[in-house]
Amino acid sequence: MRPYEGYVYAYPHKTAYRPLDPRPRLKEVWAGERPGALYVHIPFCEMRCGFCNLFTRTGAPEELVTAYLDALERQALQVRDALEETGFATAGFATAGFATAAFGGGTPTYLDARELTRLFDLTERTMGVDLARIPLSVETSPATATPDRLSVLAERGASRVSIGVQSFVDAEARSAVRPQKRAEVDAALDAIRASGVPVLNIDLIYGIDGQTPQSWLYSLDTALGWRPEELYLYPLYVRPLTGLGKQGRAWDDQRLELYWVGRERLLAAGYEQVSMRMFRLPGTGSSTEYCCQTDGMVGLGCGARSYTSELHYSFEYAVGARHVRSIIDDYVRRDEFDVANVGFPLSLEERKRRHLIQSLLQGEGLSRRLYADLFGTDVLADFALDEFGDWLLADPATIRLTAEGLAYSDAIGPALFSPEVKRLMEEYAAC
Repeated sequence: MRPYEGYVYAYPHKTAYRPLDPRPRLKEVWAGERPGALYVHIPFCEMRCGFCNLFTRTGAPEELVTAYLDALERQALQVRDALEETGFATAGFATAGFATAAFGGGTPTYLDARELTRLFDLTERTMGVDLARIPLSVETSPATATPDRLSVLAERGASRVSIGVQSFVDAEARSAVRPQKRAEVDAALDAIRASGVPVLNIDLIYGIDGQTPQSWLYSLDTALGWRPEELYLYPLYVRPLTGLGKQGRAWDDQRLELYWVGRERLLAAGYEQVSMRMFRLPGTGSSTEYCCQTDGMVGLGCGARSYTSELHYSFEYAVGARHVRSIIDDYVRRDEFDVANVGFPLSLEERKRRHLIQSLLQGEGLSRRLYADLFGTDVLADFALDEFGDWLLADPATIRLTAEGLAYSDAIGPALFSPEVKRLMEEYAAC
């Protein structure tokens, strides 16, 4: 089995979503559901990296950003009204409704300090949530992690800032089609630390053309100089529709070697492994009641997904610049936000499969008791996991991956997709 089939950050993948007919009202979709997480999507970046397949647009003018925030407020108001109609939203909505929040993208700090302040204001006012009282994560970049923007984040209660550095070696950054200067990266990290935001996460990428174990260790050791509470180590993927997608090269051996080198260095530095990608200093994780396997997520913005137990939904999805611009332009003109447009209804079998995938790919593994409480059966009675036998550790309480199994997370996750989800994803890719 090849170790790098695909990154499973959610199940089912968004390319399995299809237009919903009829389009259900959000008050029906959310009836009886717990919207534990709030996600706000800003689809703008100052540049598009060669490896990026996110839903984002570069170089958005100020008037488009303003129009987008206007639309975001219209959407938030209608989503809040729908949640209120379910009877869930009460005077204690801020604590009872949302246990965690995130601003992602794109790059939320593409917005200037004034626009960021408006983003916080409209989110808190319309959704009835005090972002300073719950864990709030915000994505940034070296070019936009400026003191004035970070001051807004710190003052408004951001508890975590995540910055994509990818490599501290300028030549490697250029090879990944990420033009940045080392001095800019250092200044951004210094500014984040000076801001006082409690948790710093640094994203690094391994498998870049020309990268060696020595240069990879240099990037890791340089990152450790800021003693980040979290580090995410991402294998480079060559994806369709991205700037690197024409190379068509496989780096399995190189990536796997660099993965083990990075894992060993971070464990030796006192970090714990949370998943294949995530490493964290013990005792620095946010305390939250949110559980991604059981709780829902309210997504705001044209690139955001929303999750309930029986339906995952969003707007249209694209990567190509022309289609992304068209979707954003449609979003800023939209007035109707009280229905789900594109999505994937989850059957009982798909809900079980999602719980398995989301749990098994974490270092702590799957709780058999929680699974049985939710579904009334044992996970091993529902799923044949024999093909992963050498990578599994099973006892009466837990099923989890071995260290080797975690290294193969990007193979195990896709192998667990249902035939229907695989069919829909292949159908999308062929379009």
